[in-house]
Amino acid sequence: MTHIKREKFLPYCLPDITDEEINEVIDTLKSGWLAKGPRTIEFEKKFASYVGAKYAVGMNSATAALHISLLAAGIGAGDEVITTSMTFSASANTIIHTGATPIFADINPNTGCIDPEEIVKKITPRTKAIVPVHYSGQSCDLDRIYQIADEYNLFVSEDAAHALYTQYKGNPIGYKPKGTVSYSFYATKNLATGEGGMLVTDNLEIADRARMLVTHGMSKNAWNRYAKGGSWMYDIEEPGYKYNMFDLQAALGLVQLKRMEEMQNKRSDIADLYNNALSKVRGIDLPSIEENTTTHSWHLYVIKINSEVVNIDRNQFIQELTERNIGTSVHFIPVHLMSAYRNRYGYKDGDLPLTEDWFENIISIPLYSSMSMEDANNVIEAIKDIVDTFSR
Repeated sequence: MTHIKREKFLPYCLPDITDEEINEVIDTLKSGWLAKGPRTIEFEKKFASYVGAKYAVGMNSATAALHISLLAAGIGAGDEVITTSMTFSASANTIIHTGATPIFADINPNTGCIDPEEIVKKITPRTKAIVPVHYSGQSCDLDRIYQIADEYNLFVSEDAAHALYTQYKGNPIGYKPKGTVSYSFYATKNLATGEGGMLVTDNLEIADRARMLVTHGMSKNAWNRYAKGGSWMYDIEEPGYKYNMFDLQAALGLVQLKRMEEMQNKRSDIADLYNNALSKVRGIDLPSIEENTTTHSWHLYVIKINSEVVNIDRNQFIQELTERNIGTSVHFIPVHLMSAYRNRYGYKDGDLPLTEDWFENIISIPLYSSMSMEDANNVIEAIKDIVDTFSR
């Protein structure tokens, strides 16, 4: 059987790196600052201004930011923290790393984001925090989540790994945060530094504690101890971590931040093309965007396979796309179904029915700013071809 097939494999995701990023990294290497230095400080300031927060603390990953966020808020052994299972494991792993217990709430079946009313059902006297995840670039229902947090005196640590550029009711995620917001700059993210992350907050006490914790618990300004005017003298205020961002990462971040509008416009154009073309394809359900999300980051473009129309399951659909030289991914395998969580906490199939149903049918198709509109059309044609071939 002859199928539509690209000549060359289209990776699921690639970073968008130009000569400007390369030259900035070279300049950083020549400057002699390889670890945390002036570029990291500059990136923190510009990033905080970009999202509308008072303070930003650069880190080596969003995982570090999520961990430090909870530690800085005093979360620890004996506490419970509510989050979603429809996320990467870091959102839940970092809760365990504080000594607390992750408690999973089910999702809104329209968006894939945590359902605030499911959060309420999971609150106990031990609950101390909520970690909502802005899934794929769709904003969580923040007003309701913070209303719940205020009512039960809970800390909120937003996981915005997918949500740089997302706006909630006209303001960027991270704008005047009531708790903390963590971002990822991993290689596949909208802003990529290879590895890297950022924690933002309007709470000076949390920001100061975060800065101390990310560099082994060293006292303020210890990063500058080898520069002229710096002091070799420092103190360890409490046992901390090696989580800080360094200038090579920040060099990439500064240029990528400057290019955000350009890169996001490309993502939006591709998302618009997908929305227009795939809305006409029976058997494919498109991302649902709720009114609160006034701007979507389009970190992911997640389609759902309607098994009532298409006579193959999600895994077979992925295989068919692979045979047509189209890369894909799945976001995410629910965390509560991972063996570490089954074995440790006794989670089992059926515990989060909406999350599990979501997982069974989703595919993330290529969407990134360095792909072309021709690439996107190849994806569309491959999906149409599969649906035509396997329609009931």
